[in-house]
Amino acid sequence: MSSAVAGTSRTPARYLHSLWLLSARDLRVRYATSALGYLWSILDPLIMSAIYWFVFTQVFHRTVGHEPYITFLITALLPWVWFNACVSDFTRAFNKDARLVRSTAIPRSIWVNRIILSKGIEFLCSLPVLIGFAIVSGAHVGWGVLLFPVAVFVQTILLVGLGLILAPLCVLWGDLERTTKLVLRALFYASPIIYGTSDLPAPFATLAAFNPLSGVFALYRVAFFPEEWNGFDVAMAIVISLLVAAVGLWVFRRLERPMLKEL
Repeated sequence: MSSAVAGTSRTPARYLHSLWLLSARDLRVRYATSALGYLWSILDPLIMSAIYWFVFTQVFHRTVGHEPYITFLITALLPWVWFNACVSDFTRAFNKDARLVRSTAIPRSIWVNRIILSKGIEFLCSLPVLIGFAIVSGAHVGWGVLLFPVAVFVQTILLVGLGLILAPLCVLWGDLERTTKLVLRALFYASPIIYGTSDLPAPFATLAAFNPLSGVFALYRVAFFPEEWNGFDVAMAIVISLLVAAVGLWVFRRLERPMLKEL
């Protein structure tokens, strides 16, 4: 496969073809030994959603979010699963396929982007969970559904930037992988997933805008909850995502050669 991929990396079209080949390989490997296969893309977020719904509606007296809460929860939880899975895999993006990274002539950024694409496909495959709960809970779809592709695009840009920063750094500093896991745990509760930014008091609501996931999740949620629209959060998410992508390109160019020596 390495020779086939190496020979298809000199133009944008061929880069995309190589990206698809690697992403498809990841998906085949992930589900090859699984009897349920694609259903895991649905079962995993379904179980997570059911647990959080039970905890925050049946165990605790919930004062955050909007009704139907299960739809409110899933509209942010599914994108979070995509984000969390990508960032976790970024820490092993090059070490996992070190031999291929060293021996093939394809642009090394493809090893980051292939994670985003494969996990993004799993995210899209999990959307029936959201659609099903939205129908059952009686959620109403509004004009905001047109912003769903915008949310996917902004999140993709953010992930590309983070991947180009994290992946080479984790090759050079192995401890960063464990640090990233700790940061992700904290970020889950620091991001408006089980609550909305409108539930935060003024000082924290302003700080939340500097978390690009706040604006990204608002773009997803506005399809069902127009009151979740926050122009400032969305604008900040777009600006920060573009800045992270620009920094990622710069960092990756600076660290690519030292990273290859370390592999």
